[in-house]
Amino acid sequence: MTENYISRPHNKLEEKLRSGGFAVTAELGSIDSADPQAVLDEAAKFGDVVDAINVTDASGAHCHISSVAASAILVQAGYTPILQMSCRDRNRIAMQGDIVGAAALGITNVLCLTGDGVQTGDHPQAKPVFDMDSVQAIQMTRHLRDKSAFLSGRELAEPPRMLIGGASNPFAPPFHIRARRLQKKIQAGADFVQSQYCYDVPRFKQFMQQARNMGLHNRVAYMVGVGPVKSPKTARWMRENVPGVWIPDDIIDRLEKTPKKQRKAEGIKVCAEIIEQVREIEGVRGVHIMAYRQEDTIPEILRQTNLLPVEPEPEEEPIPVSFMEFALSGNLLL
Repeated sequence: MTENYISRPHNKLEEKLRSGGFAVTAELGSIDSADPQAVLDEAAKFGDVVDAINVTDASGAHCHISSVAASAILVQAGYTPILQMSCRDRNRIAMQGDIVGAAALGITNVLCLTGDGVQTGDHPQAKPVFDMDSVQAIQMTRHLRDKSAFLSGRELAEPPRMLIGGASNPFAPPFHIRARRLQKKIQAGADFVQSQYCYDVPRFKQFMQQARNMGLHNRVAYMVGVGPVKSPKTARWMRENVPGVWIPDDIIDRLEKTPKKQRKAEGIKVCAEIIEQVREIEGVRGVHIMAYRQEDTIPEILRQTNLLPVEPEPEEEPIPVSFMEFALSGNLLL
């Protein structure tokens, strides 16, 4: 291996979880541009107040910038990304190559997902792959990392040293299987889990009680998905159209009774209150904030919860204002 080609970056998420702290991650907005500056501009809305940034992989089966490429841009700018990898578009050969390649680019976290069906997106004529599901993808990634070998048995000279994540949905019926589904992902090798949006805290408490009864809370870092809802119309649409999302009537009624000009602020307040509630639940190790097209609200949400911003490392260079300036500095691998 060429010395000093690229050093293994600081994994702020891993450090926070290993230290016993309460981790905060957020999701990068979808980027429809070949300009790397677009990735940096989006991340700048919240990057200094979270431990890691999820980079979606054609979420909703809509085509956007490559998750590997966008994650690599974030690494080079000093952020800690979580590469999302969907089974929808790749077979096991392509997925293994992408994971090893991502690790070579300094990406230290991966979230393995089955992926939404192509019929839900803007390319319904595309041919889905689904060679594996999310549990198998987690197993595959752990094999690459821990066995230093491809699934074929061929050895890897340098394994991908990655924290492995999976998704969890406690809010989709049948509820009684959800803890067992979590157990399968832990057994497959998940180090952390991020959940679907949580608006029904009592339902989530029941799920976590089941997980604790099975001893799962001590085996994985569970992060609860949260997000602001800016209007009752949006809340109803999510409840009716997003699988596994349940927004109780009392939240919708609360937004209805709020004057229109104040609804966005009220949605932020509701999100902050949910974070405060789930922080008190045994086994919860962090939150994952999904603020679709409201990414600029994330710092305010965290201020209302008294979750302090992540302190920047003193030795790190500041994030450059211009991507071109960054490239010309010689730090970017082109």
